[in-house]
Amino acid sequence: MSGDREEWIDEAINQAQSIHILGAGLNADRPANRAIHDLDGRGWRLVPVHPRDAGNSILGRVIRPEIELGIQPDIVVMFLAPARAQTAVMSMIVRYGTENMPLIWLQRGAESDDLAEMLESSEIKYVKQDCIVEYITRNNMQRSPQAEDYPWFRQISDEDGSGCSVWQAFESLQDGSKFNTDLEWVGDLNDLEHSEHTIARYIRSLSLPDEQLIDTAIRLA
Repeated sequence: MSGDREEWIDEAINQAQSIHILGAGLNADRPANRAIHDLDGRGWRLVPVHPRDAGNSILGRVIRPEIELGIQPDIVVMFLAPARAQTAVMSMIVRYGTENMPLIWLQRGAESDDLAEMLESSEIKYVKQDCIVEYITRNNMQRSPQAEDYPWFRQISDEDGSGCSVWQAFESLQDGSKFNTDLEWVGDLNDLEHSEHTIARYIRSLSLPDEQLIDTAIRLA
């Protein structure tokens, strides 16, 4: 489809809390980075995903290295080469099964006949030959009520080479400080609550009786 408005697409976008954008890194000249800017303020929780730039942030939205086990995305937008897009979709099918897949949005340049055939044969909903930013903009779409923006957290290795780790807390939409050590984990409060990553699970285990997770995460920083 290209330029058409579809009721089922409107419904999927309006019901979504989060939009995961694969390929959204720090390079401001790349379309995936610009998508974060263009969708800013329209009400969705924007989740940039870029392995190389993970731990940094775009407009206060922290960049994740991947969609971690335990996270259930609503919409996954792919600013990827076709081969990488197909690999990403196959990984999600293994993880979620065809019945629980998010809406897959293939940006122009991410499509391939093989990927489209795989999605159609698996009866997975997807969009191609259209840009999610253009679709939302030309149809004047805005999420209401706005999805919550959460505080976010990062664990990095200590600069002194001691082998220790540093847990850091940031306010919602706060750009993170620069770091030059290894990234061990990063995510917002929603990720921290649901991720099956070892570090996220460990932080959850440190909650005191009757303590909310956000208070635990801030206390440890």
